[in-house]
Amino acid sequence: MIPETYQSAARLLRRAYADGPVPPLRDYLEPLDADAAYAVQEINTRFWQAQGRRIVGRKAGLTARAVQQQLGVDQPDFGVLFEDMRIADGGLLDPAQCIQPKAEAEIAFVLGADLDDPETSAEQVAAAVATVHAAIEIVDSRIADWKITFADTVADNGSSAFFVLADAGKPLAGLDLEGAAMAMSVNERIVSTGVGAAALGNPLNAAAWLAQTLAGRGEPLKAGDILLAGALGPMVALAPGDQVRTVIAGIGEAGFSYGVQ
Repeated sequence: MIPETYQSAARLLRRAYADGPVPPLRDYLEPLDADAAYAVQEINTRFWQAQGRRIVGRKAGLTARAVQQQLGVDQPDFGVLFEDMRIADGGLLDPAQCIQPKAEAEIAFVLGADLDDPETSAEQVAAAVATVHAAIEIVDSRIADWKITFADTVADNGSSAFFVLADAGKPLAGLDLEGAAMAMSVNERIVSTGVGAAALGNPLNAAAWLAQTLAGRGEPLKAGDILLAGALGPMVALAPGDQVRTVIAGIGEAGFSYGVQ
C-alpha cells in the first residue's frame, strides 16, 4: 500500500511542470529518506509510462563528492531518461518547457549489452559499452529556487529535464575517460571546466554504481539504454538566447540552442 503522503508529493511535482515550482517537500518527506523519495519518483515514472512516455535510459546524479557533502549524503542518486527529454545535437530547447534550467557537461554511454548483476563492476560496464558520447544534461528543479534536499531531488526524478547526446559516438577502447578534459561554453565563452575523474573518480565507476543499484531494485539496465554518468564540472544557469556547447577531449562535442534556432 503506497502511503497517501507519497501520492500527494508525486501529484504536487507533476503539477509543477505546468503550474510552476513548488515549496520543498518537507511536509511529505524527511530530507534524507531515500526510500521514500525513490517511492515518489517511481509513482511518477509509472504515471508517465501510462501516459505513453518511453524510458530510454537513466542518469546518475550527485557523483561529485562536494555536491554529496552539500546535501549531507554519501552516495549518488539516479533519475529516469524518457525519449521526449532528448534534444537533438545542435537542436533547440524551448524556454517555455523549462522552469529554472541549468546545463552541465557529462560523458554518456550507450549500452550494447544488459547489466543485470547487483555486483556489476566498472570492468563489466566497460565490456557492455557500445559507444561513448559527449553529452549535456539540462537539469531543472520543480522545487522553488533550487532549495533542495537529497529527498527533494530524488523525488523530482533527479532534478532532470532534458539531455543532448553527441551524434558521433566512439568505442570505449583507448579512451582516457578519467583524464578527459571538459570545457563548456555559453555564447562562445567558457563557463565551466572539469575532467572525467569528477564523476566518482571515473565515469565507469558512476555507471557501475547505477548498474548495481538498478539491478538490486529489479530494474536492470538494458542493451540500447543511454546512461548519463554525472557532471564533469559546475552547472551553469541558462537564459533565453544562450548557445551552449561542450567539448570533451578525445571524446567529442555536443551543443544546443536555448530559445534561438
